Amino acid sequence: MGKPILLKLKTLPCTFIERFNRFVALVDVNGEIKRALITNTGRLEEFMIPGRRAFCLPKTGGKTDFVLVAFEDLGGKGAVIDTRTQAKAFERAVELGLVPWLSGCRIKRKEVTVGKSRLDYLFDCPGGEVYAEMKSAVLRGGKRGEYAMYPDCPSTRGQKHIRELISLRKAGRRAMIFFIGAMPGVEKFRAYERGDPEIVRLLMEARKAGVEIHALSISLLPGGEVVVEKPELEIEV
Repeated sequence: MGKPILLKLKTLPCTFIERFNRFVALVDVNGEIKRALITNTGRLEEFMIPGRRAFCLPKTGGKTDFVLVAFEDLGGKGAVIDTRTQAKAFERAVELGLVPWLSGCRIKRKEVTVGKSRLDYLFDCPGGEVYAEMKSAVLRGGKRGEYAMYPDCPSTRGQKHIRELISLRKAGRRAMIFFIGAMPGVEKFRAYERGDPEIVRLLMEARKAGVEIHALSISLLPGGEVVVEKPELEIEV
């Protein structure tokens, strides 16, 4: 039985040339150099190597012609770096009931203002409302490459979100942070101390406060299908 399909994208093969700036990459599409939007603010240094095969999605409007969706990874599958695709895939997984740690839940609101932050989701669950933040984990680690890790660089924004979740939990609200391990072959999630030691410290504090921490993995198939790899990864914080 195949892995559950979440999205079907009309991607084109492309070759990464360079990261022009934080939000734009230069890519080769059918022999032409094009600009592609990067939505992921991580450094992504293990993927952004000149000459690496990637997957681009055509777009209209703006200063870019494509979205850089994924890089070719294990077994020809794609590691999905595009955070919008990650979010759409996750939301579809929730709709299809494929996320065991959100069983019976539905998305009540997105982009929810809490304190001085904006969290990604407010879920309506059987036990009540859950405030949640999603993070992209596309750094591979471990001797066998079995870990999806976050973050790959310092993130003051990520720190602020975790602090808000801790405050919500201490105020008696249910709070959650979850990670999209958007790479094939990963089995576990680990916080990456060299990326941001404060994030690691805050996640440990969050867990002690009762903030729920989860992760799942997805990948992109060569035909453009985004699939669930593992609906629940083991957590190491």
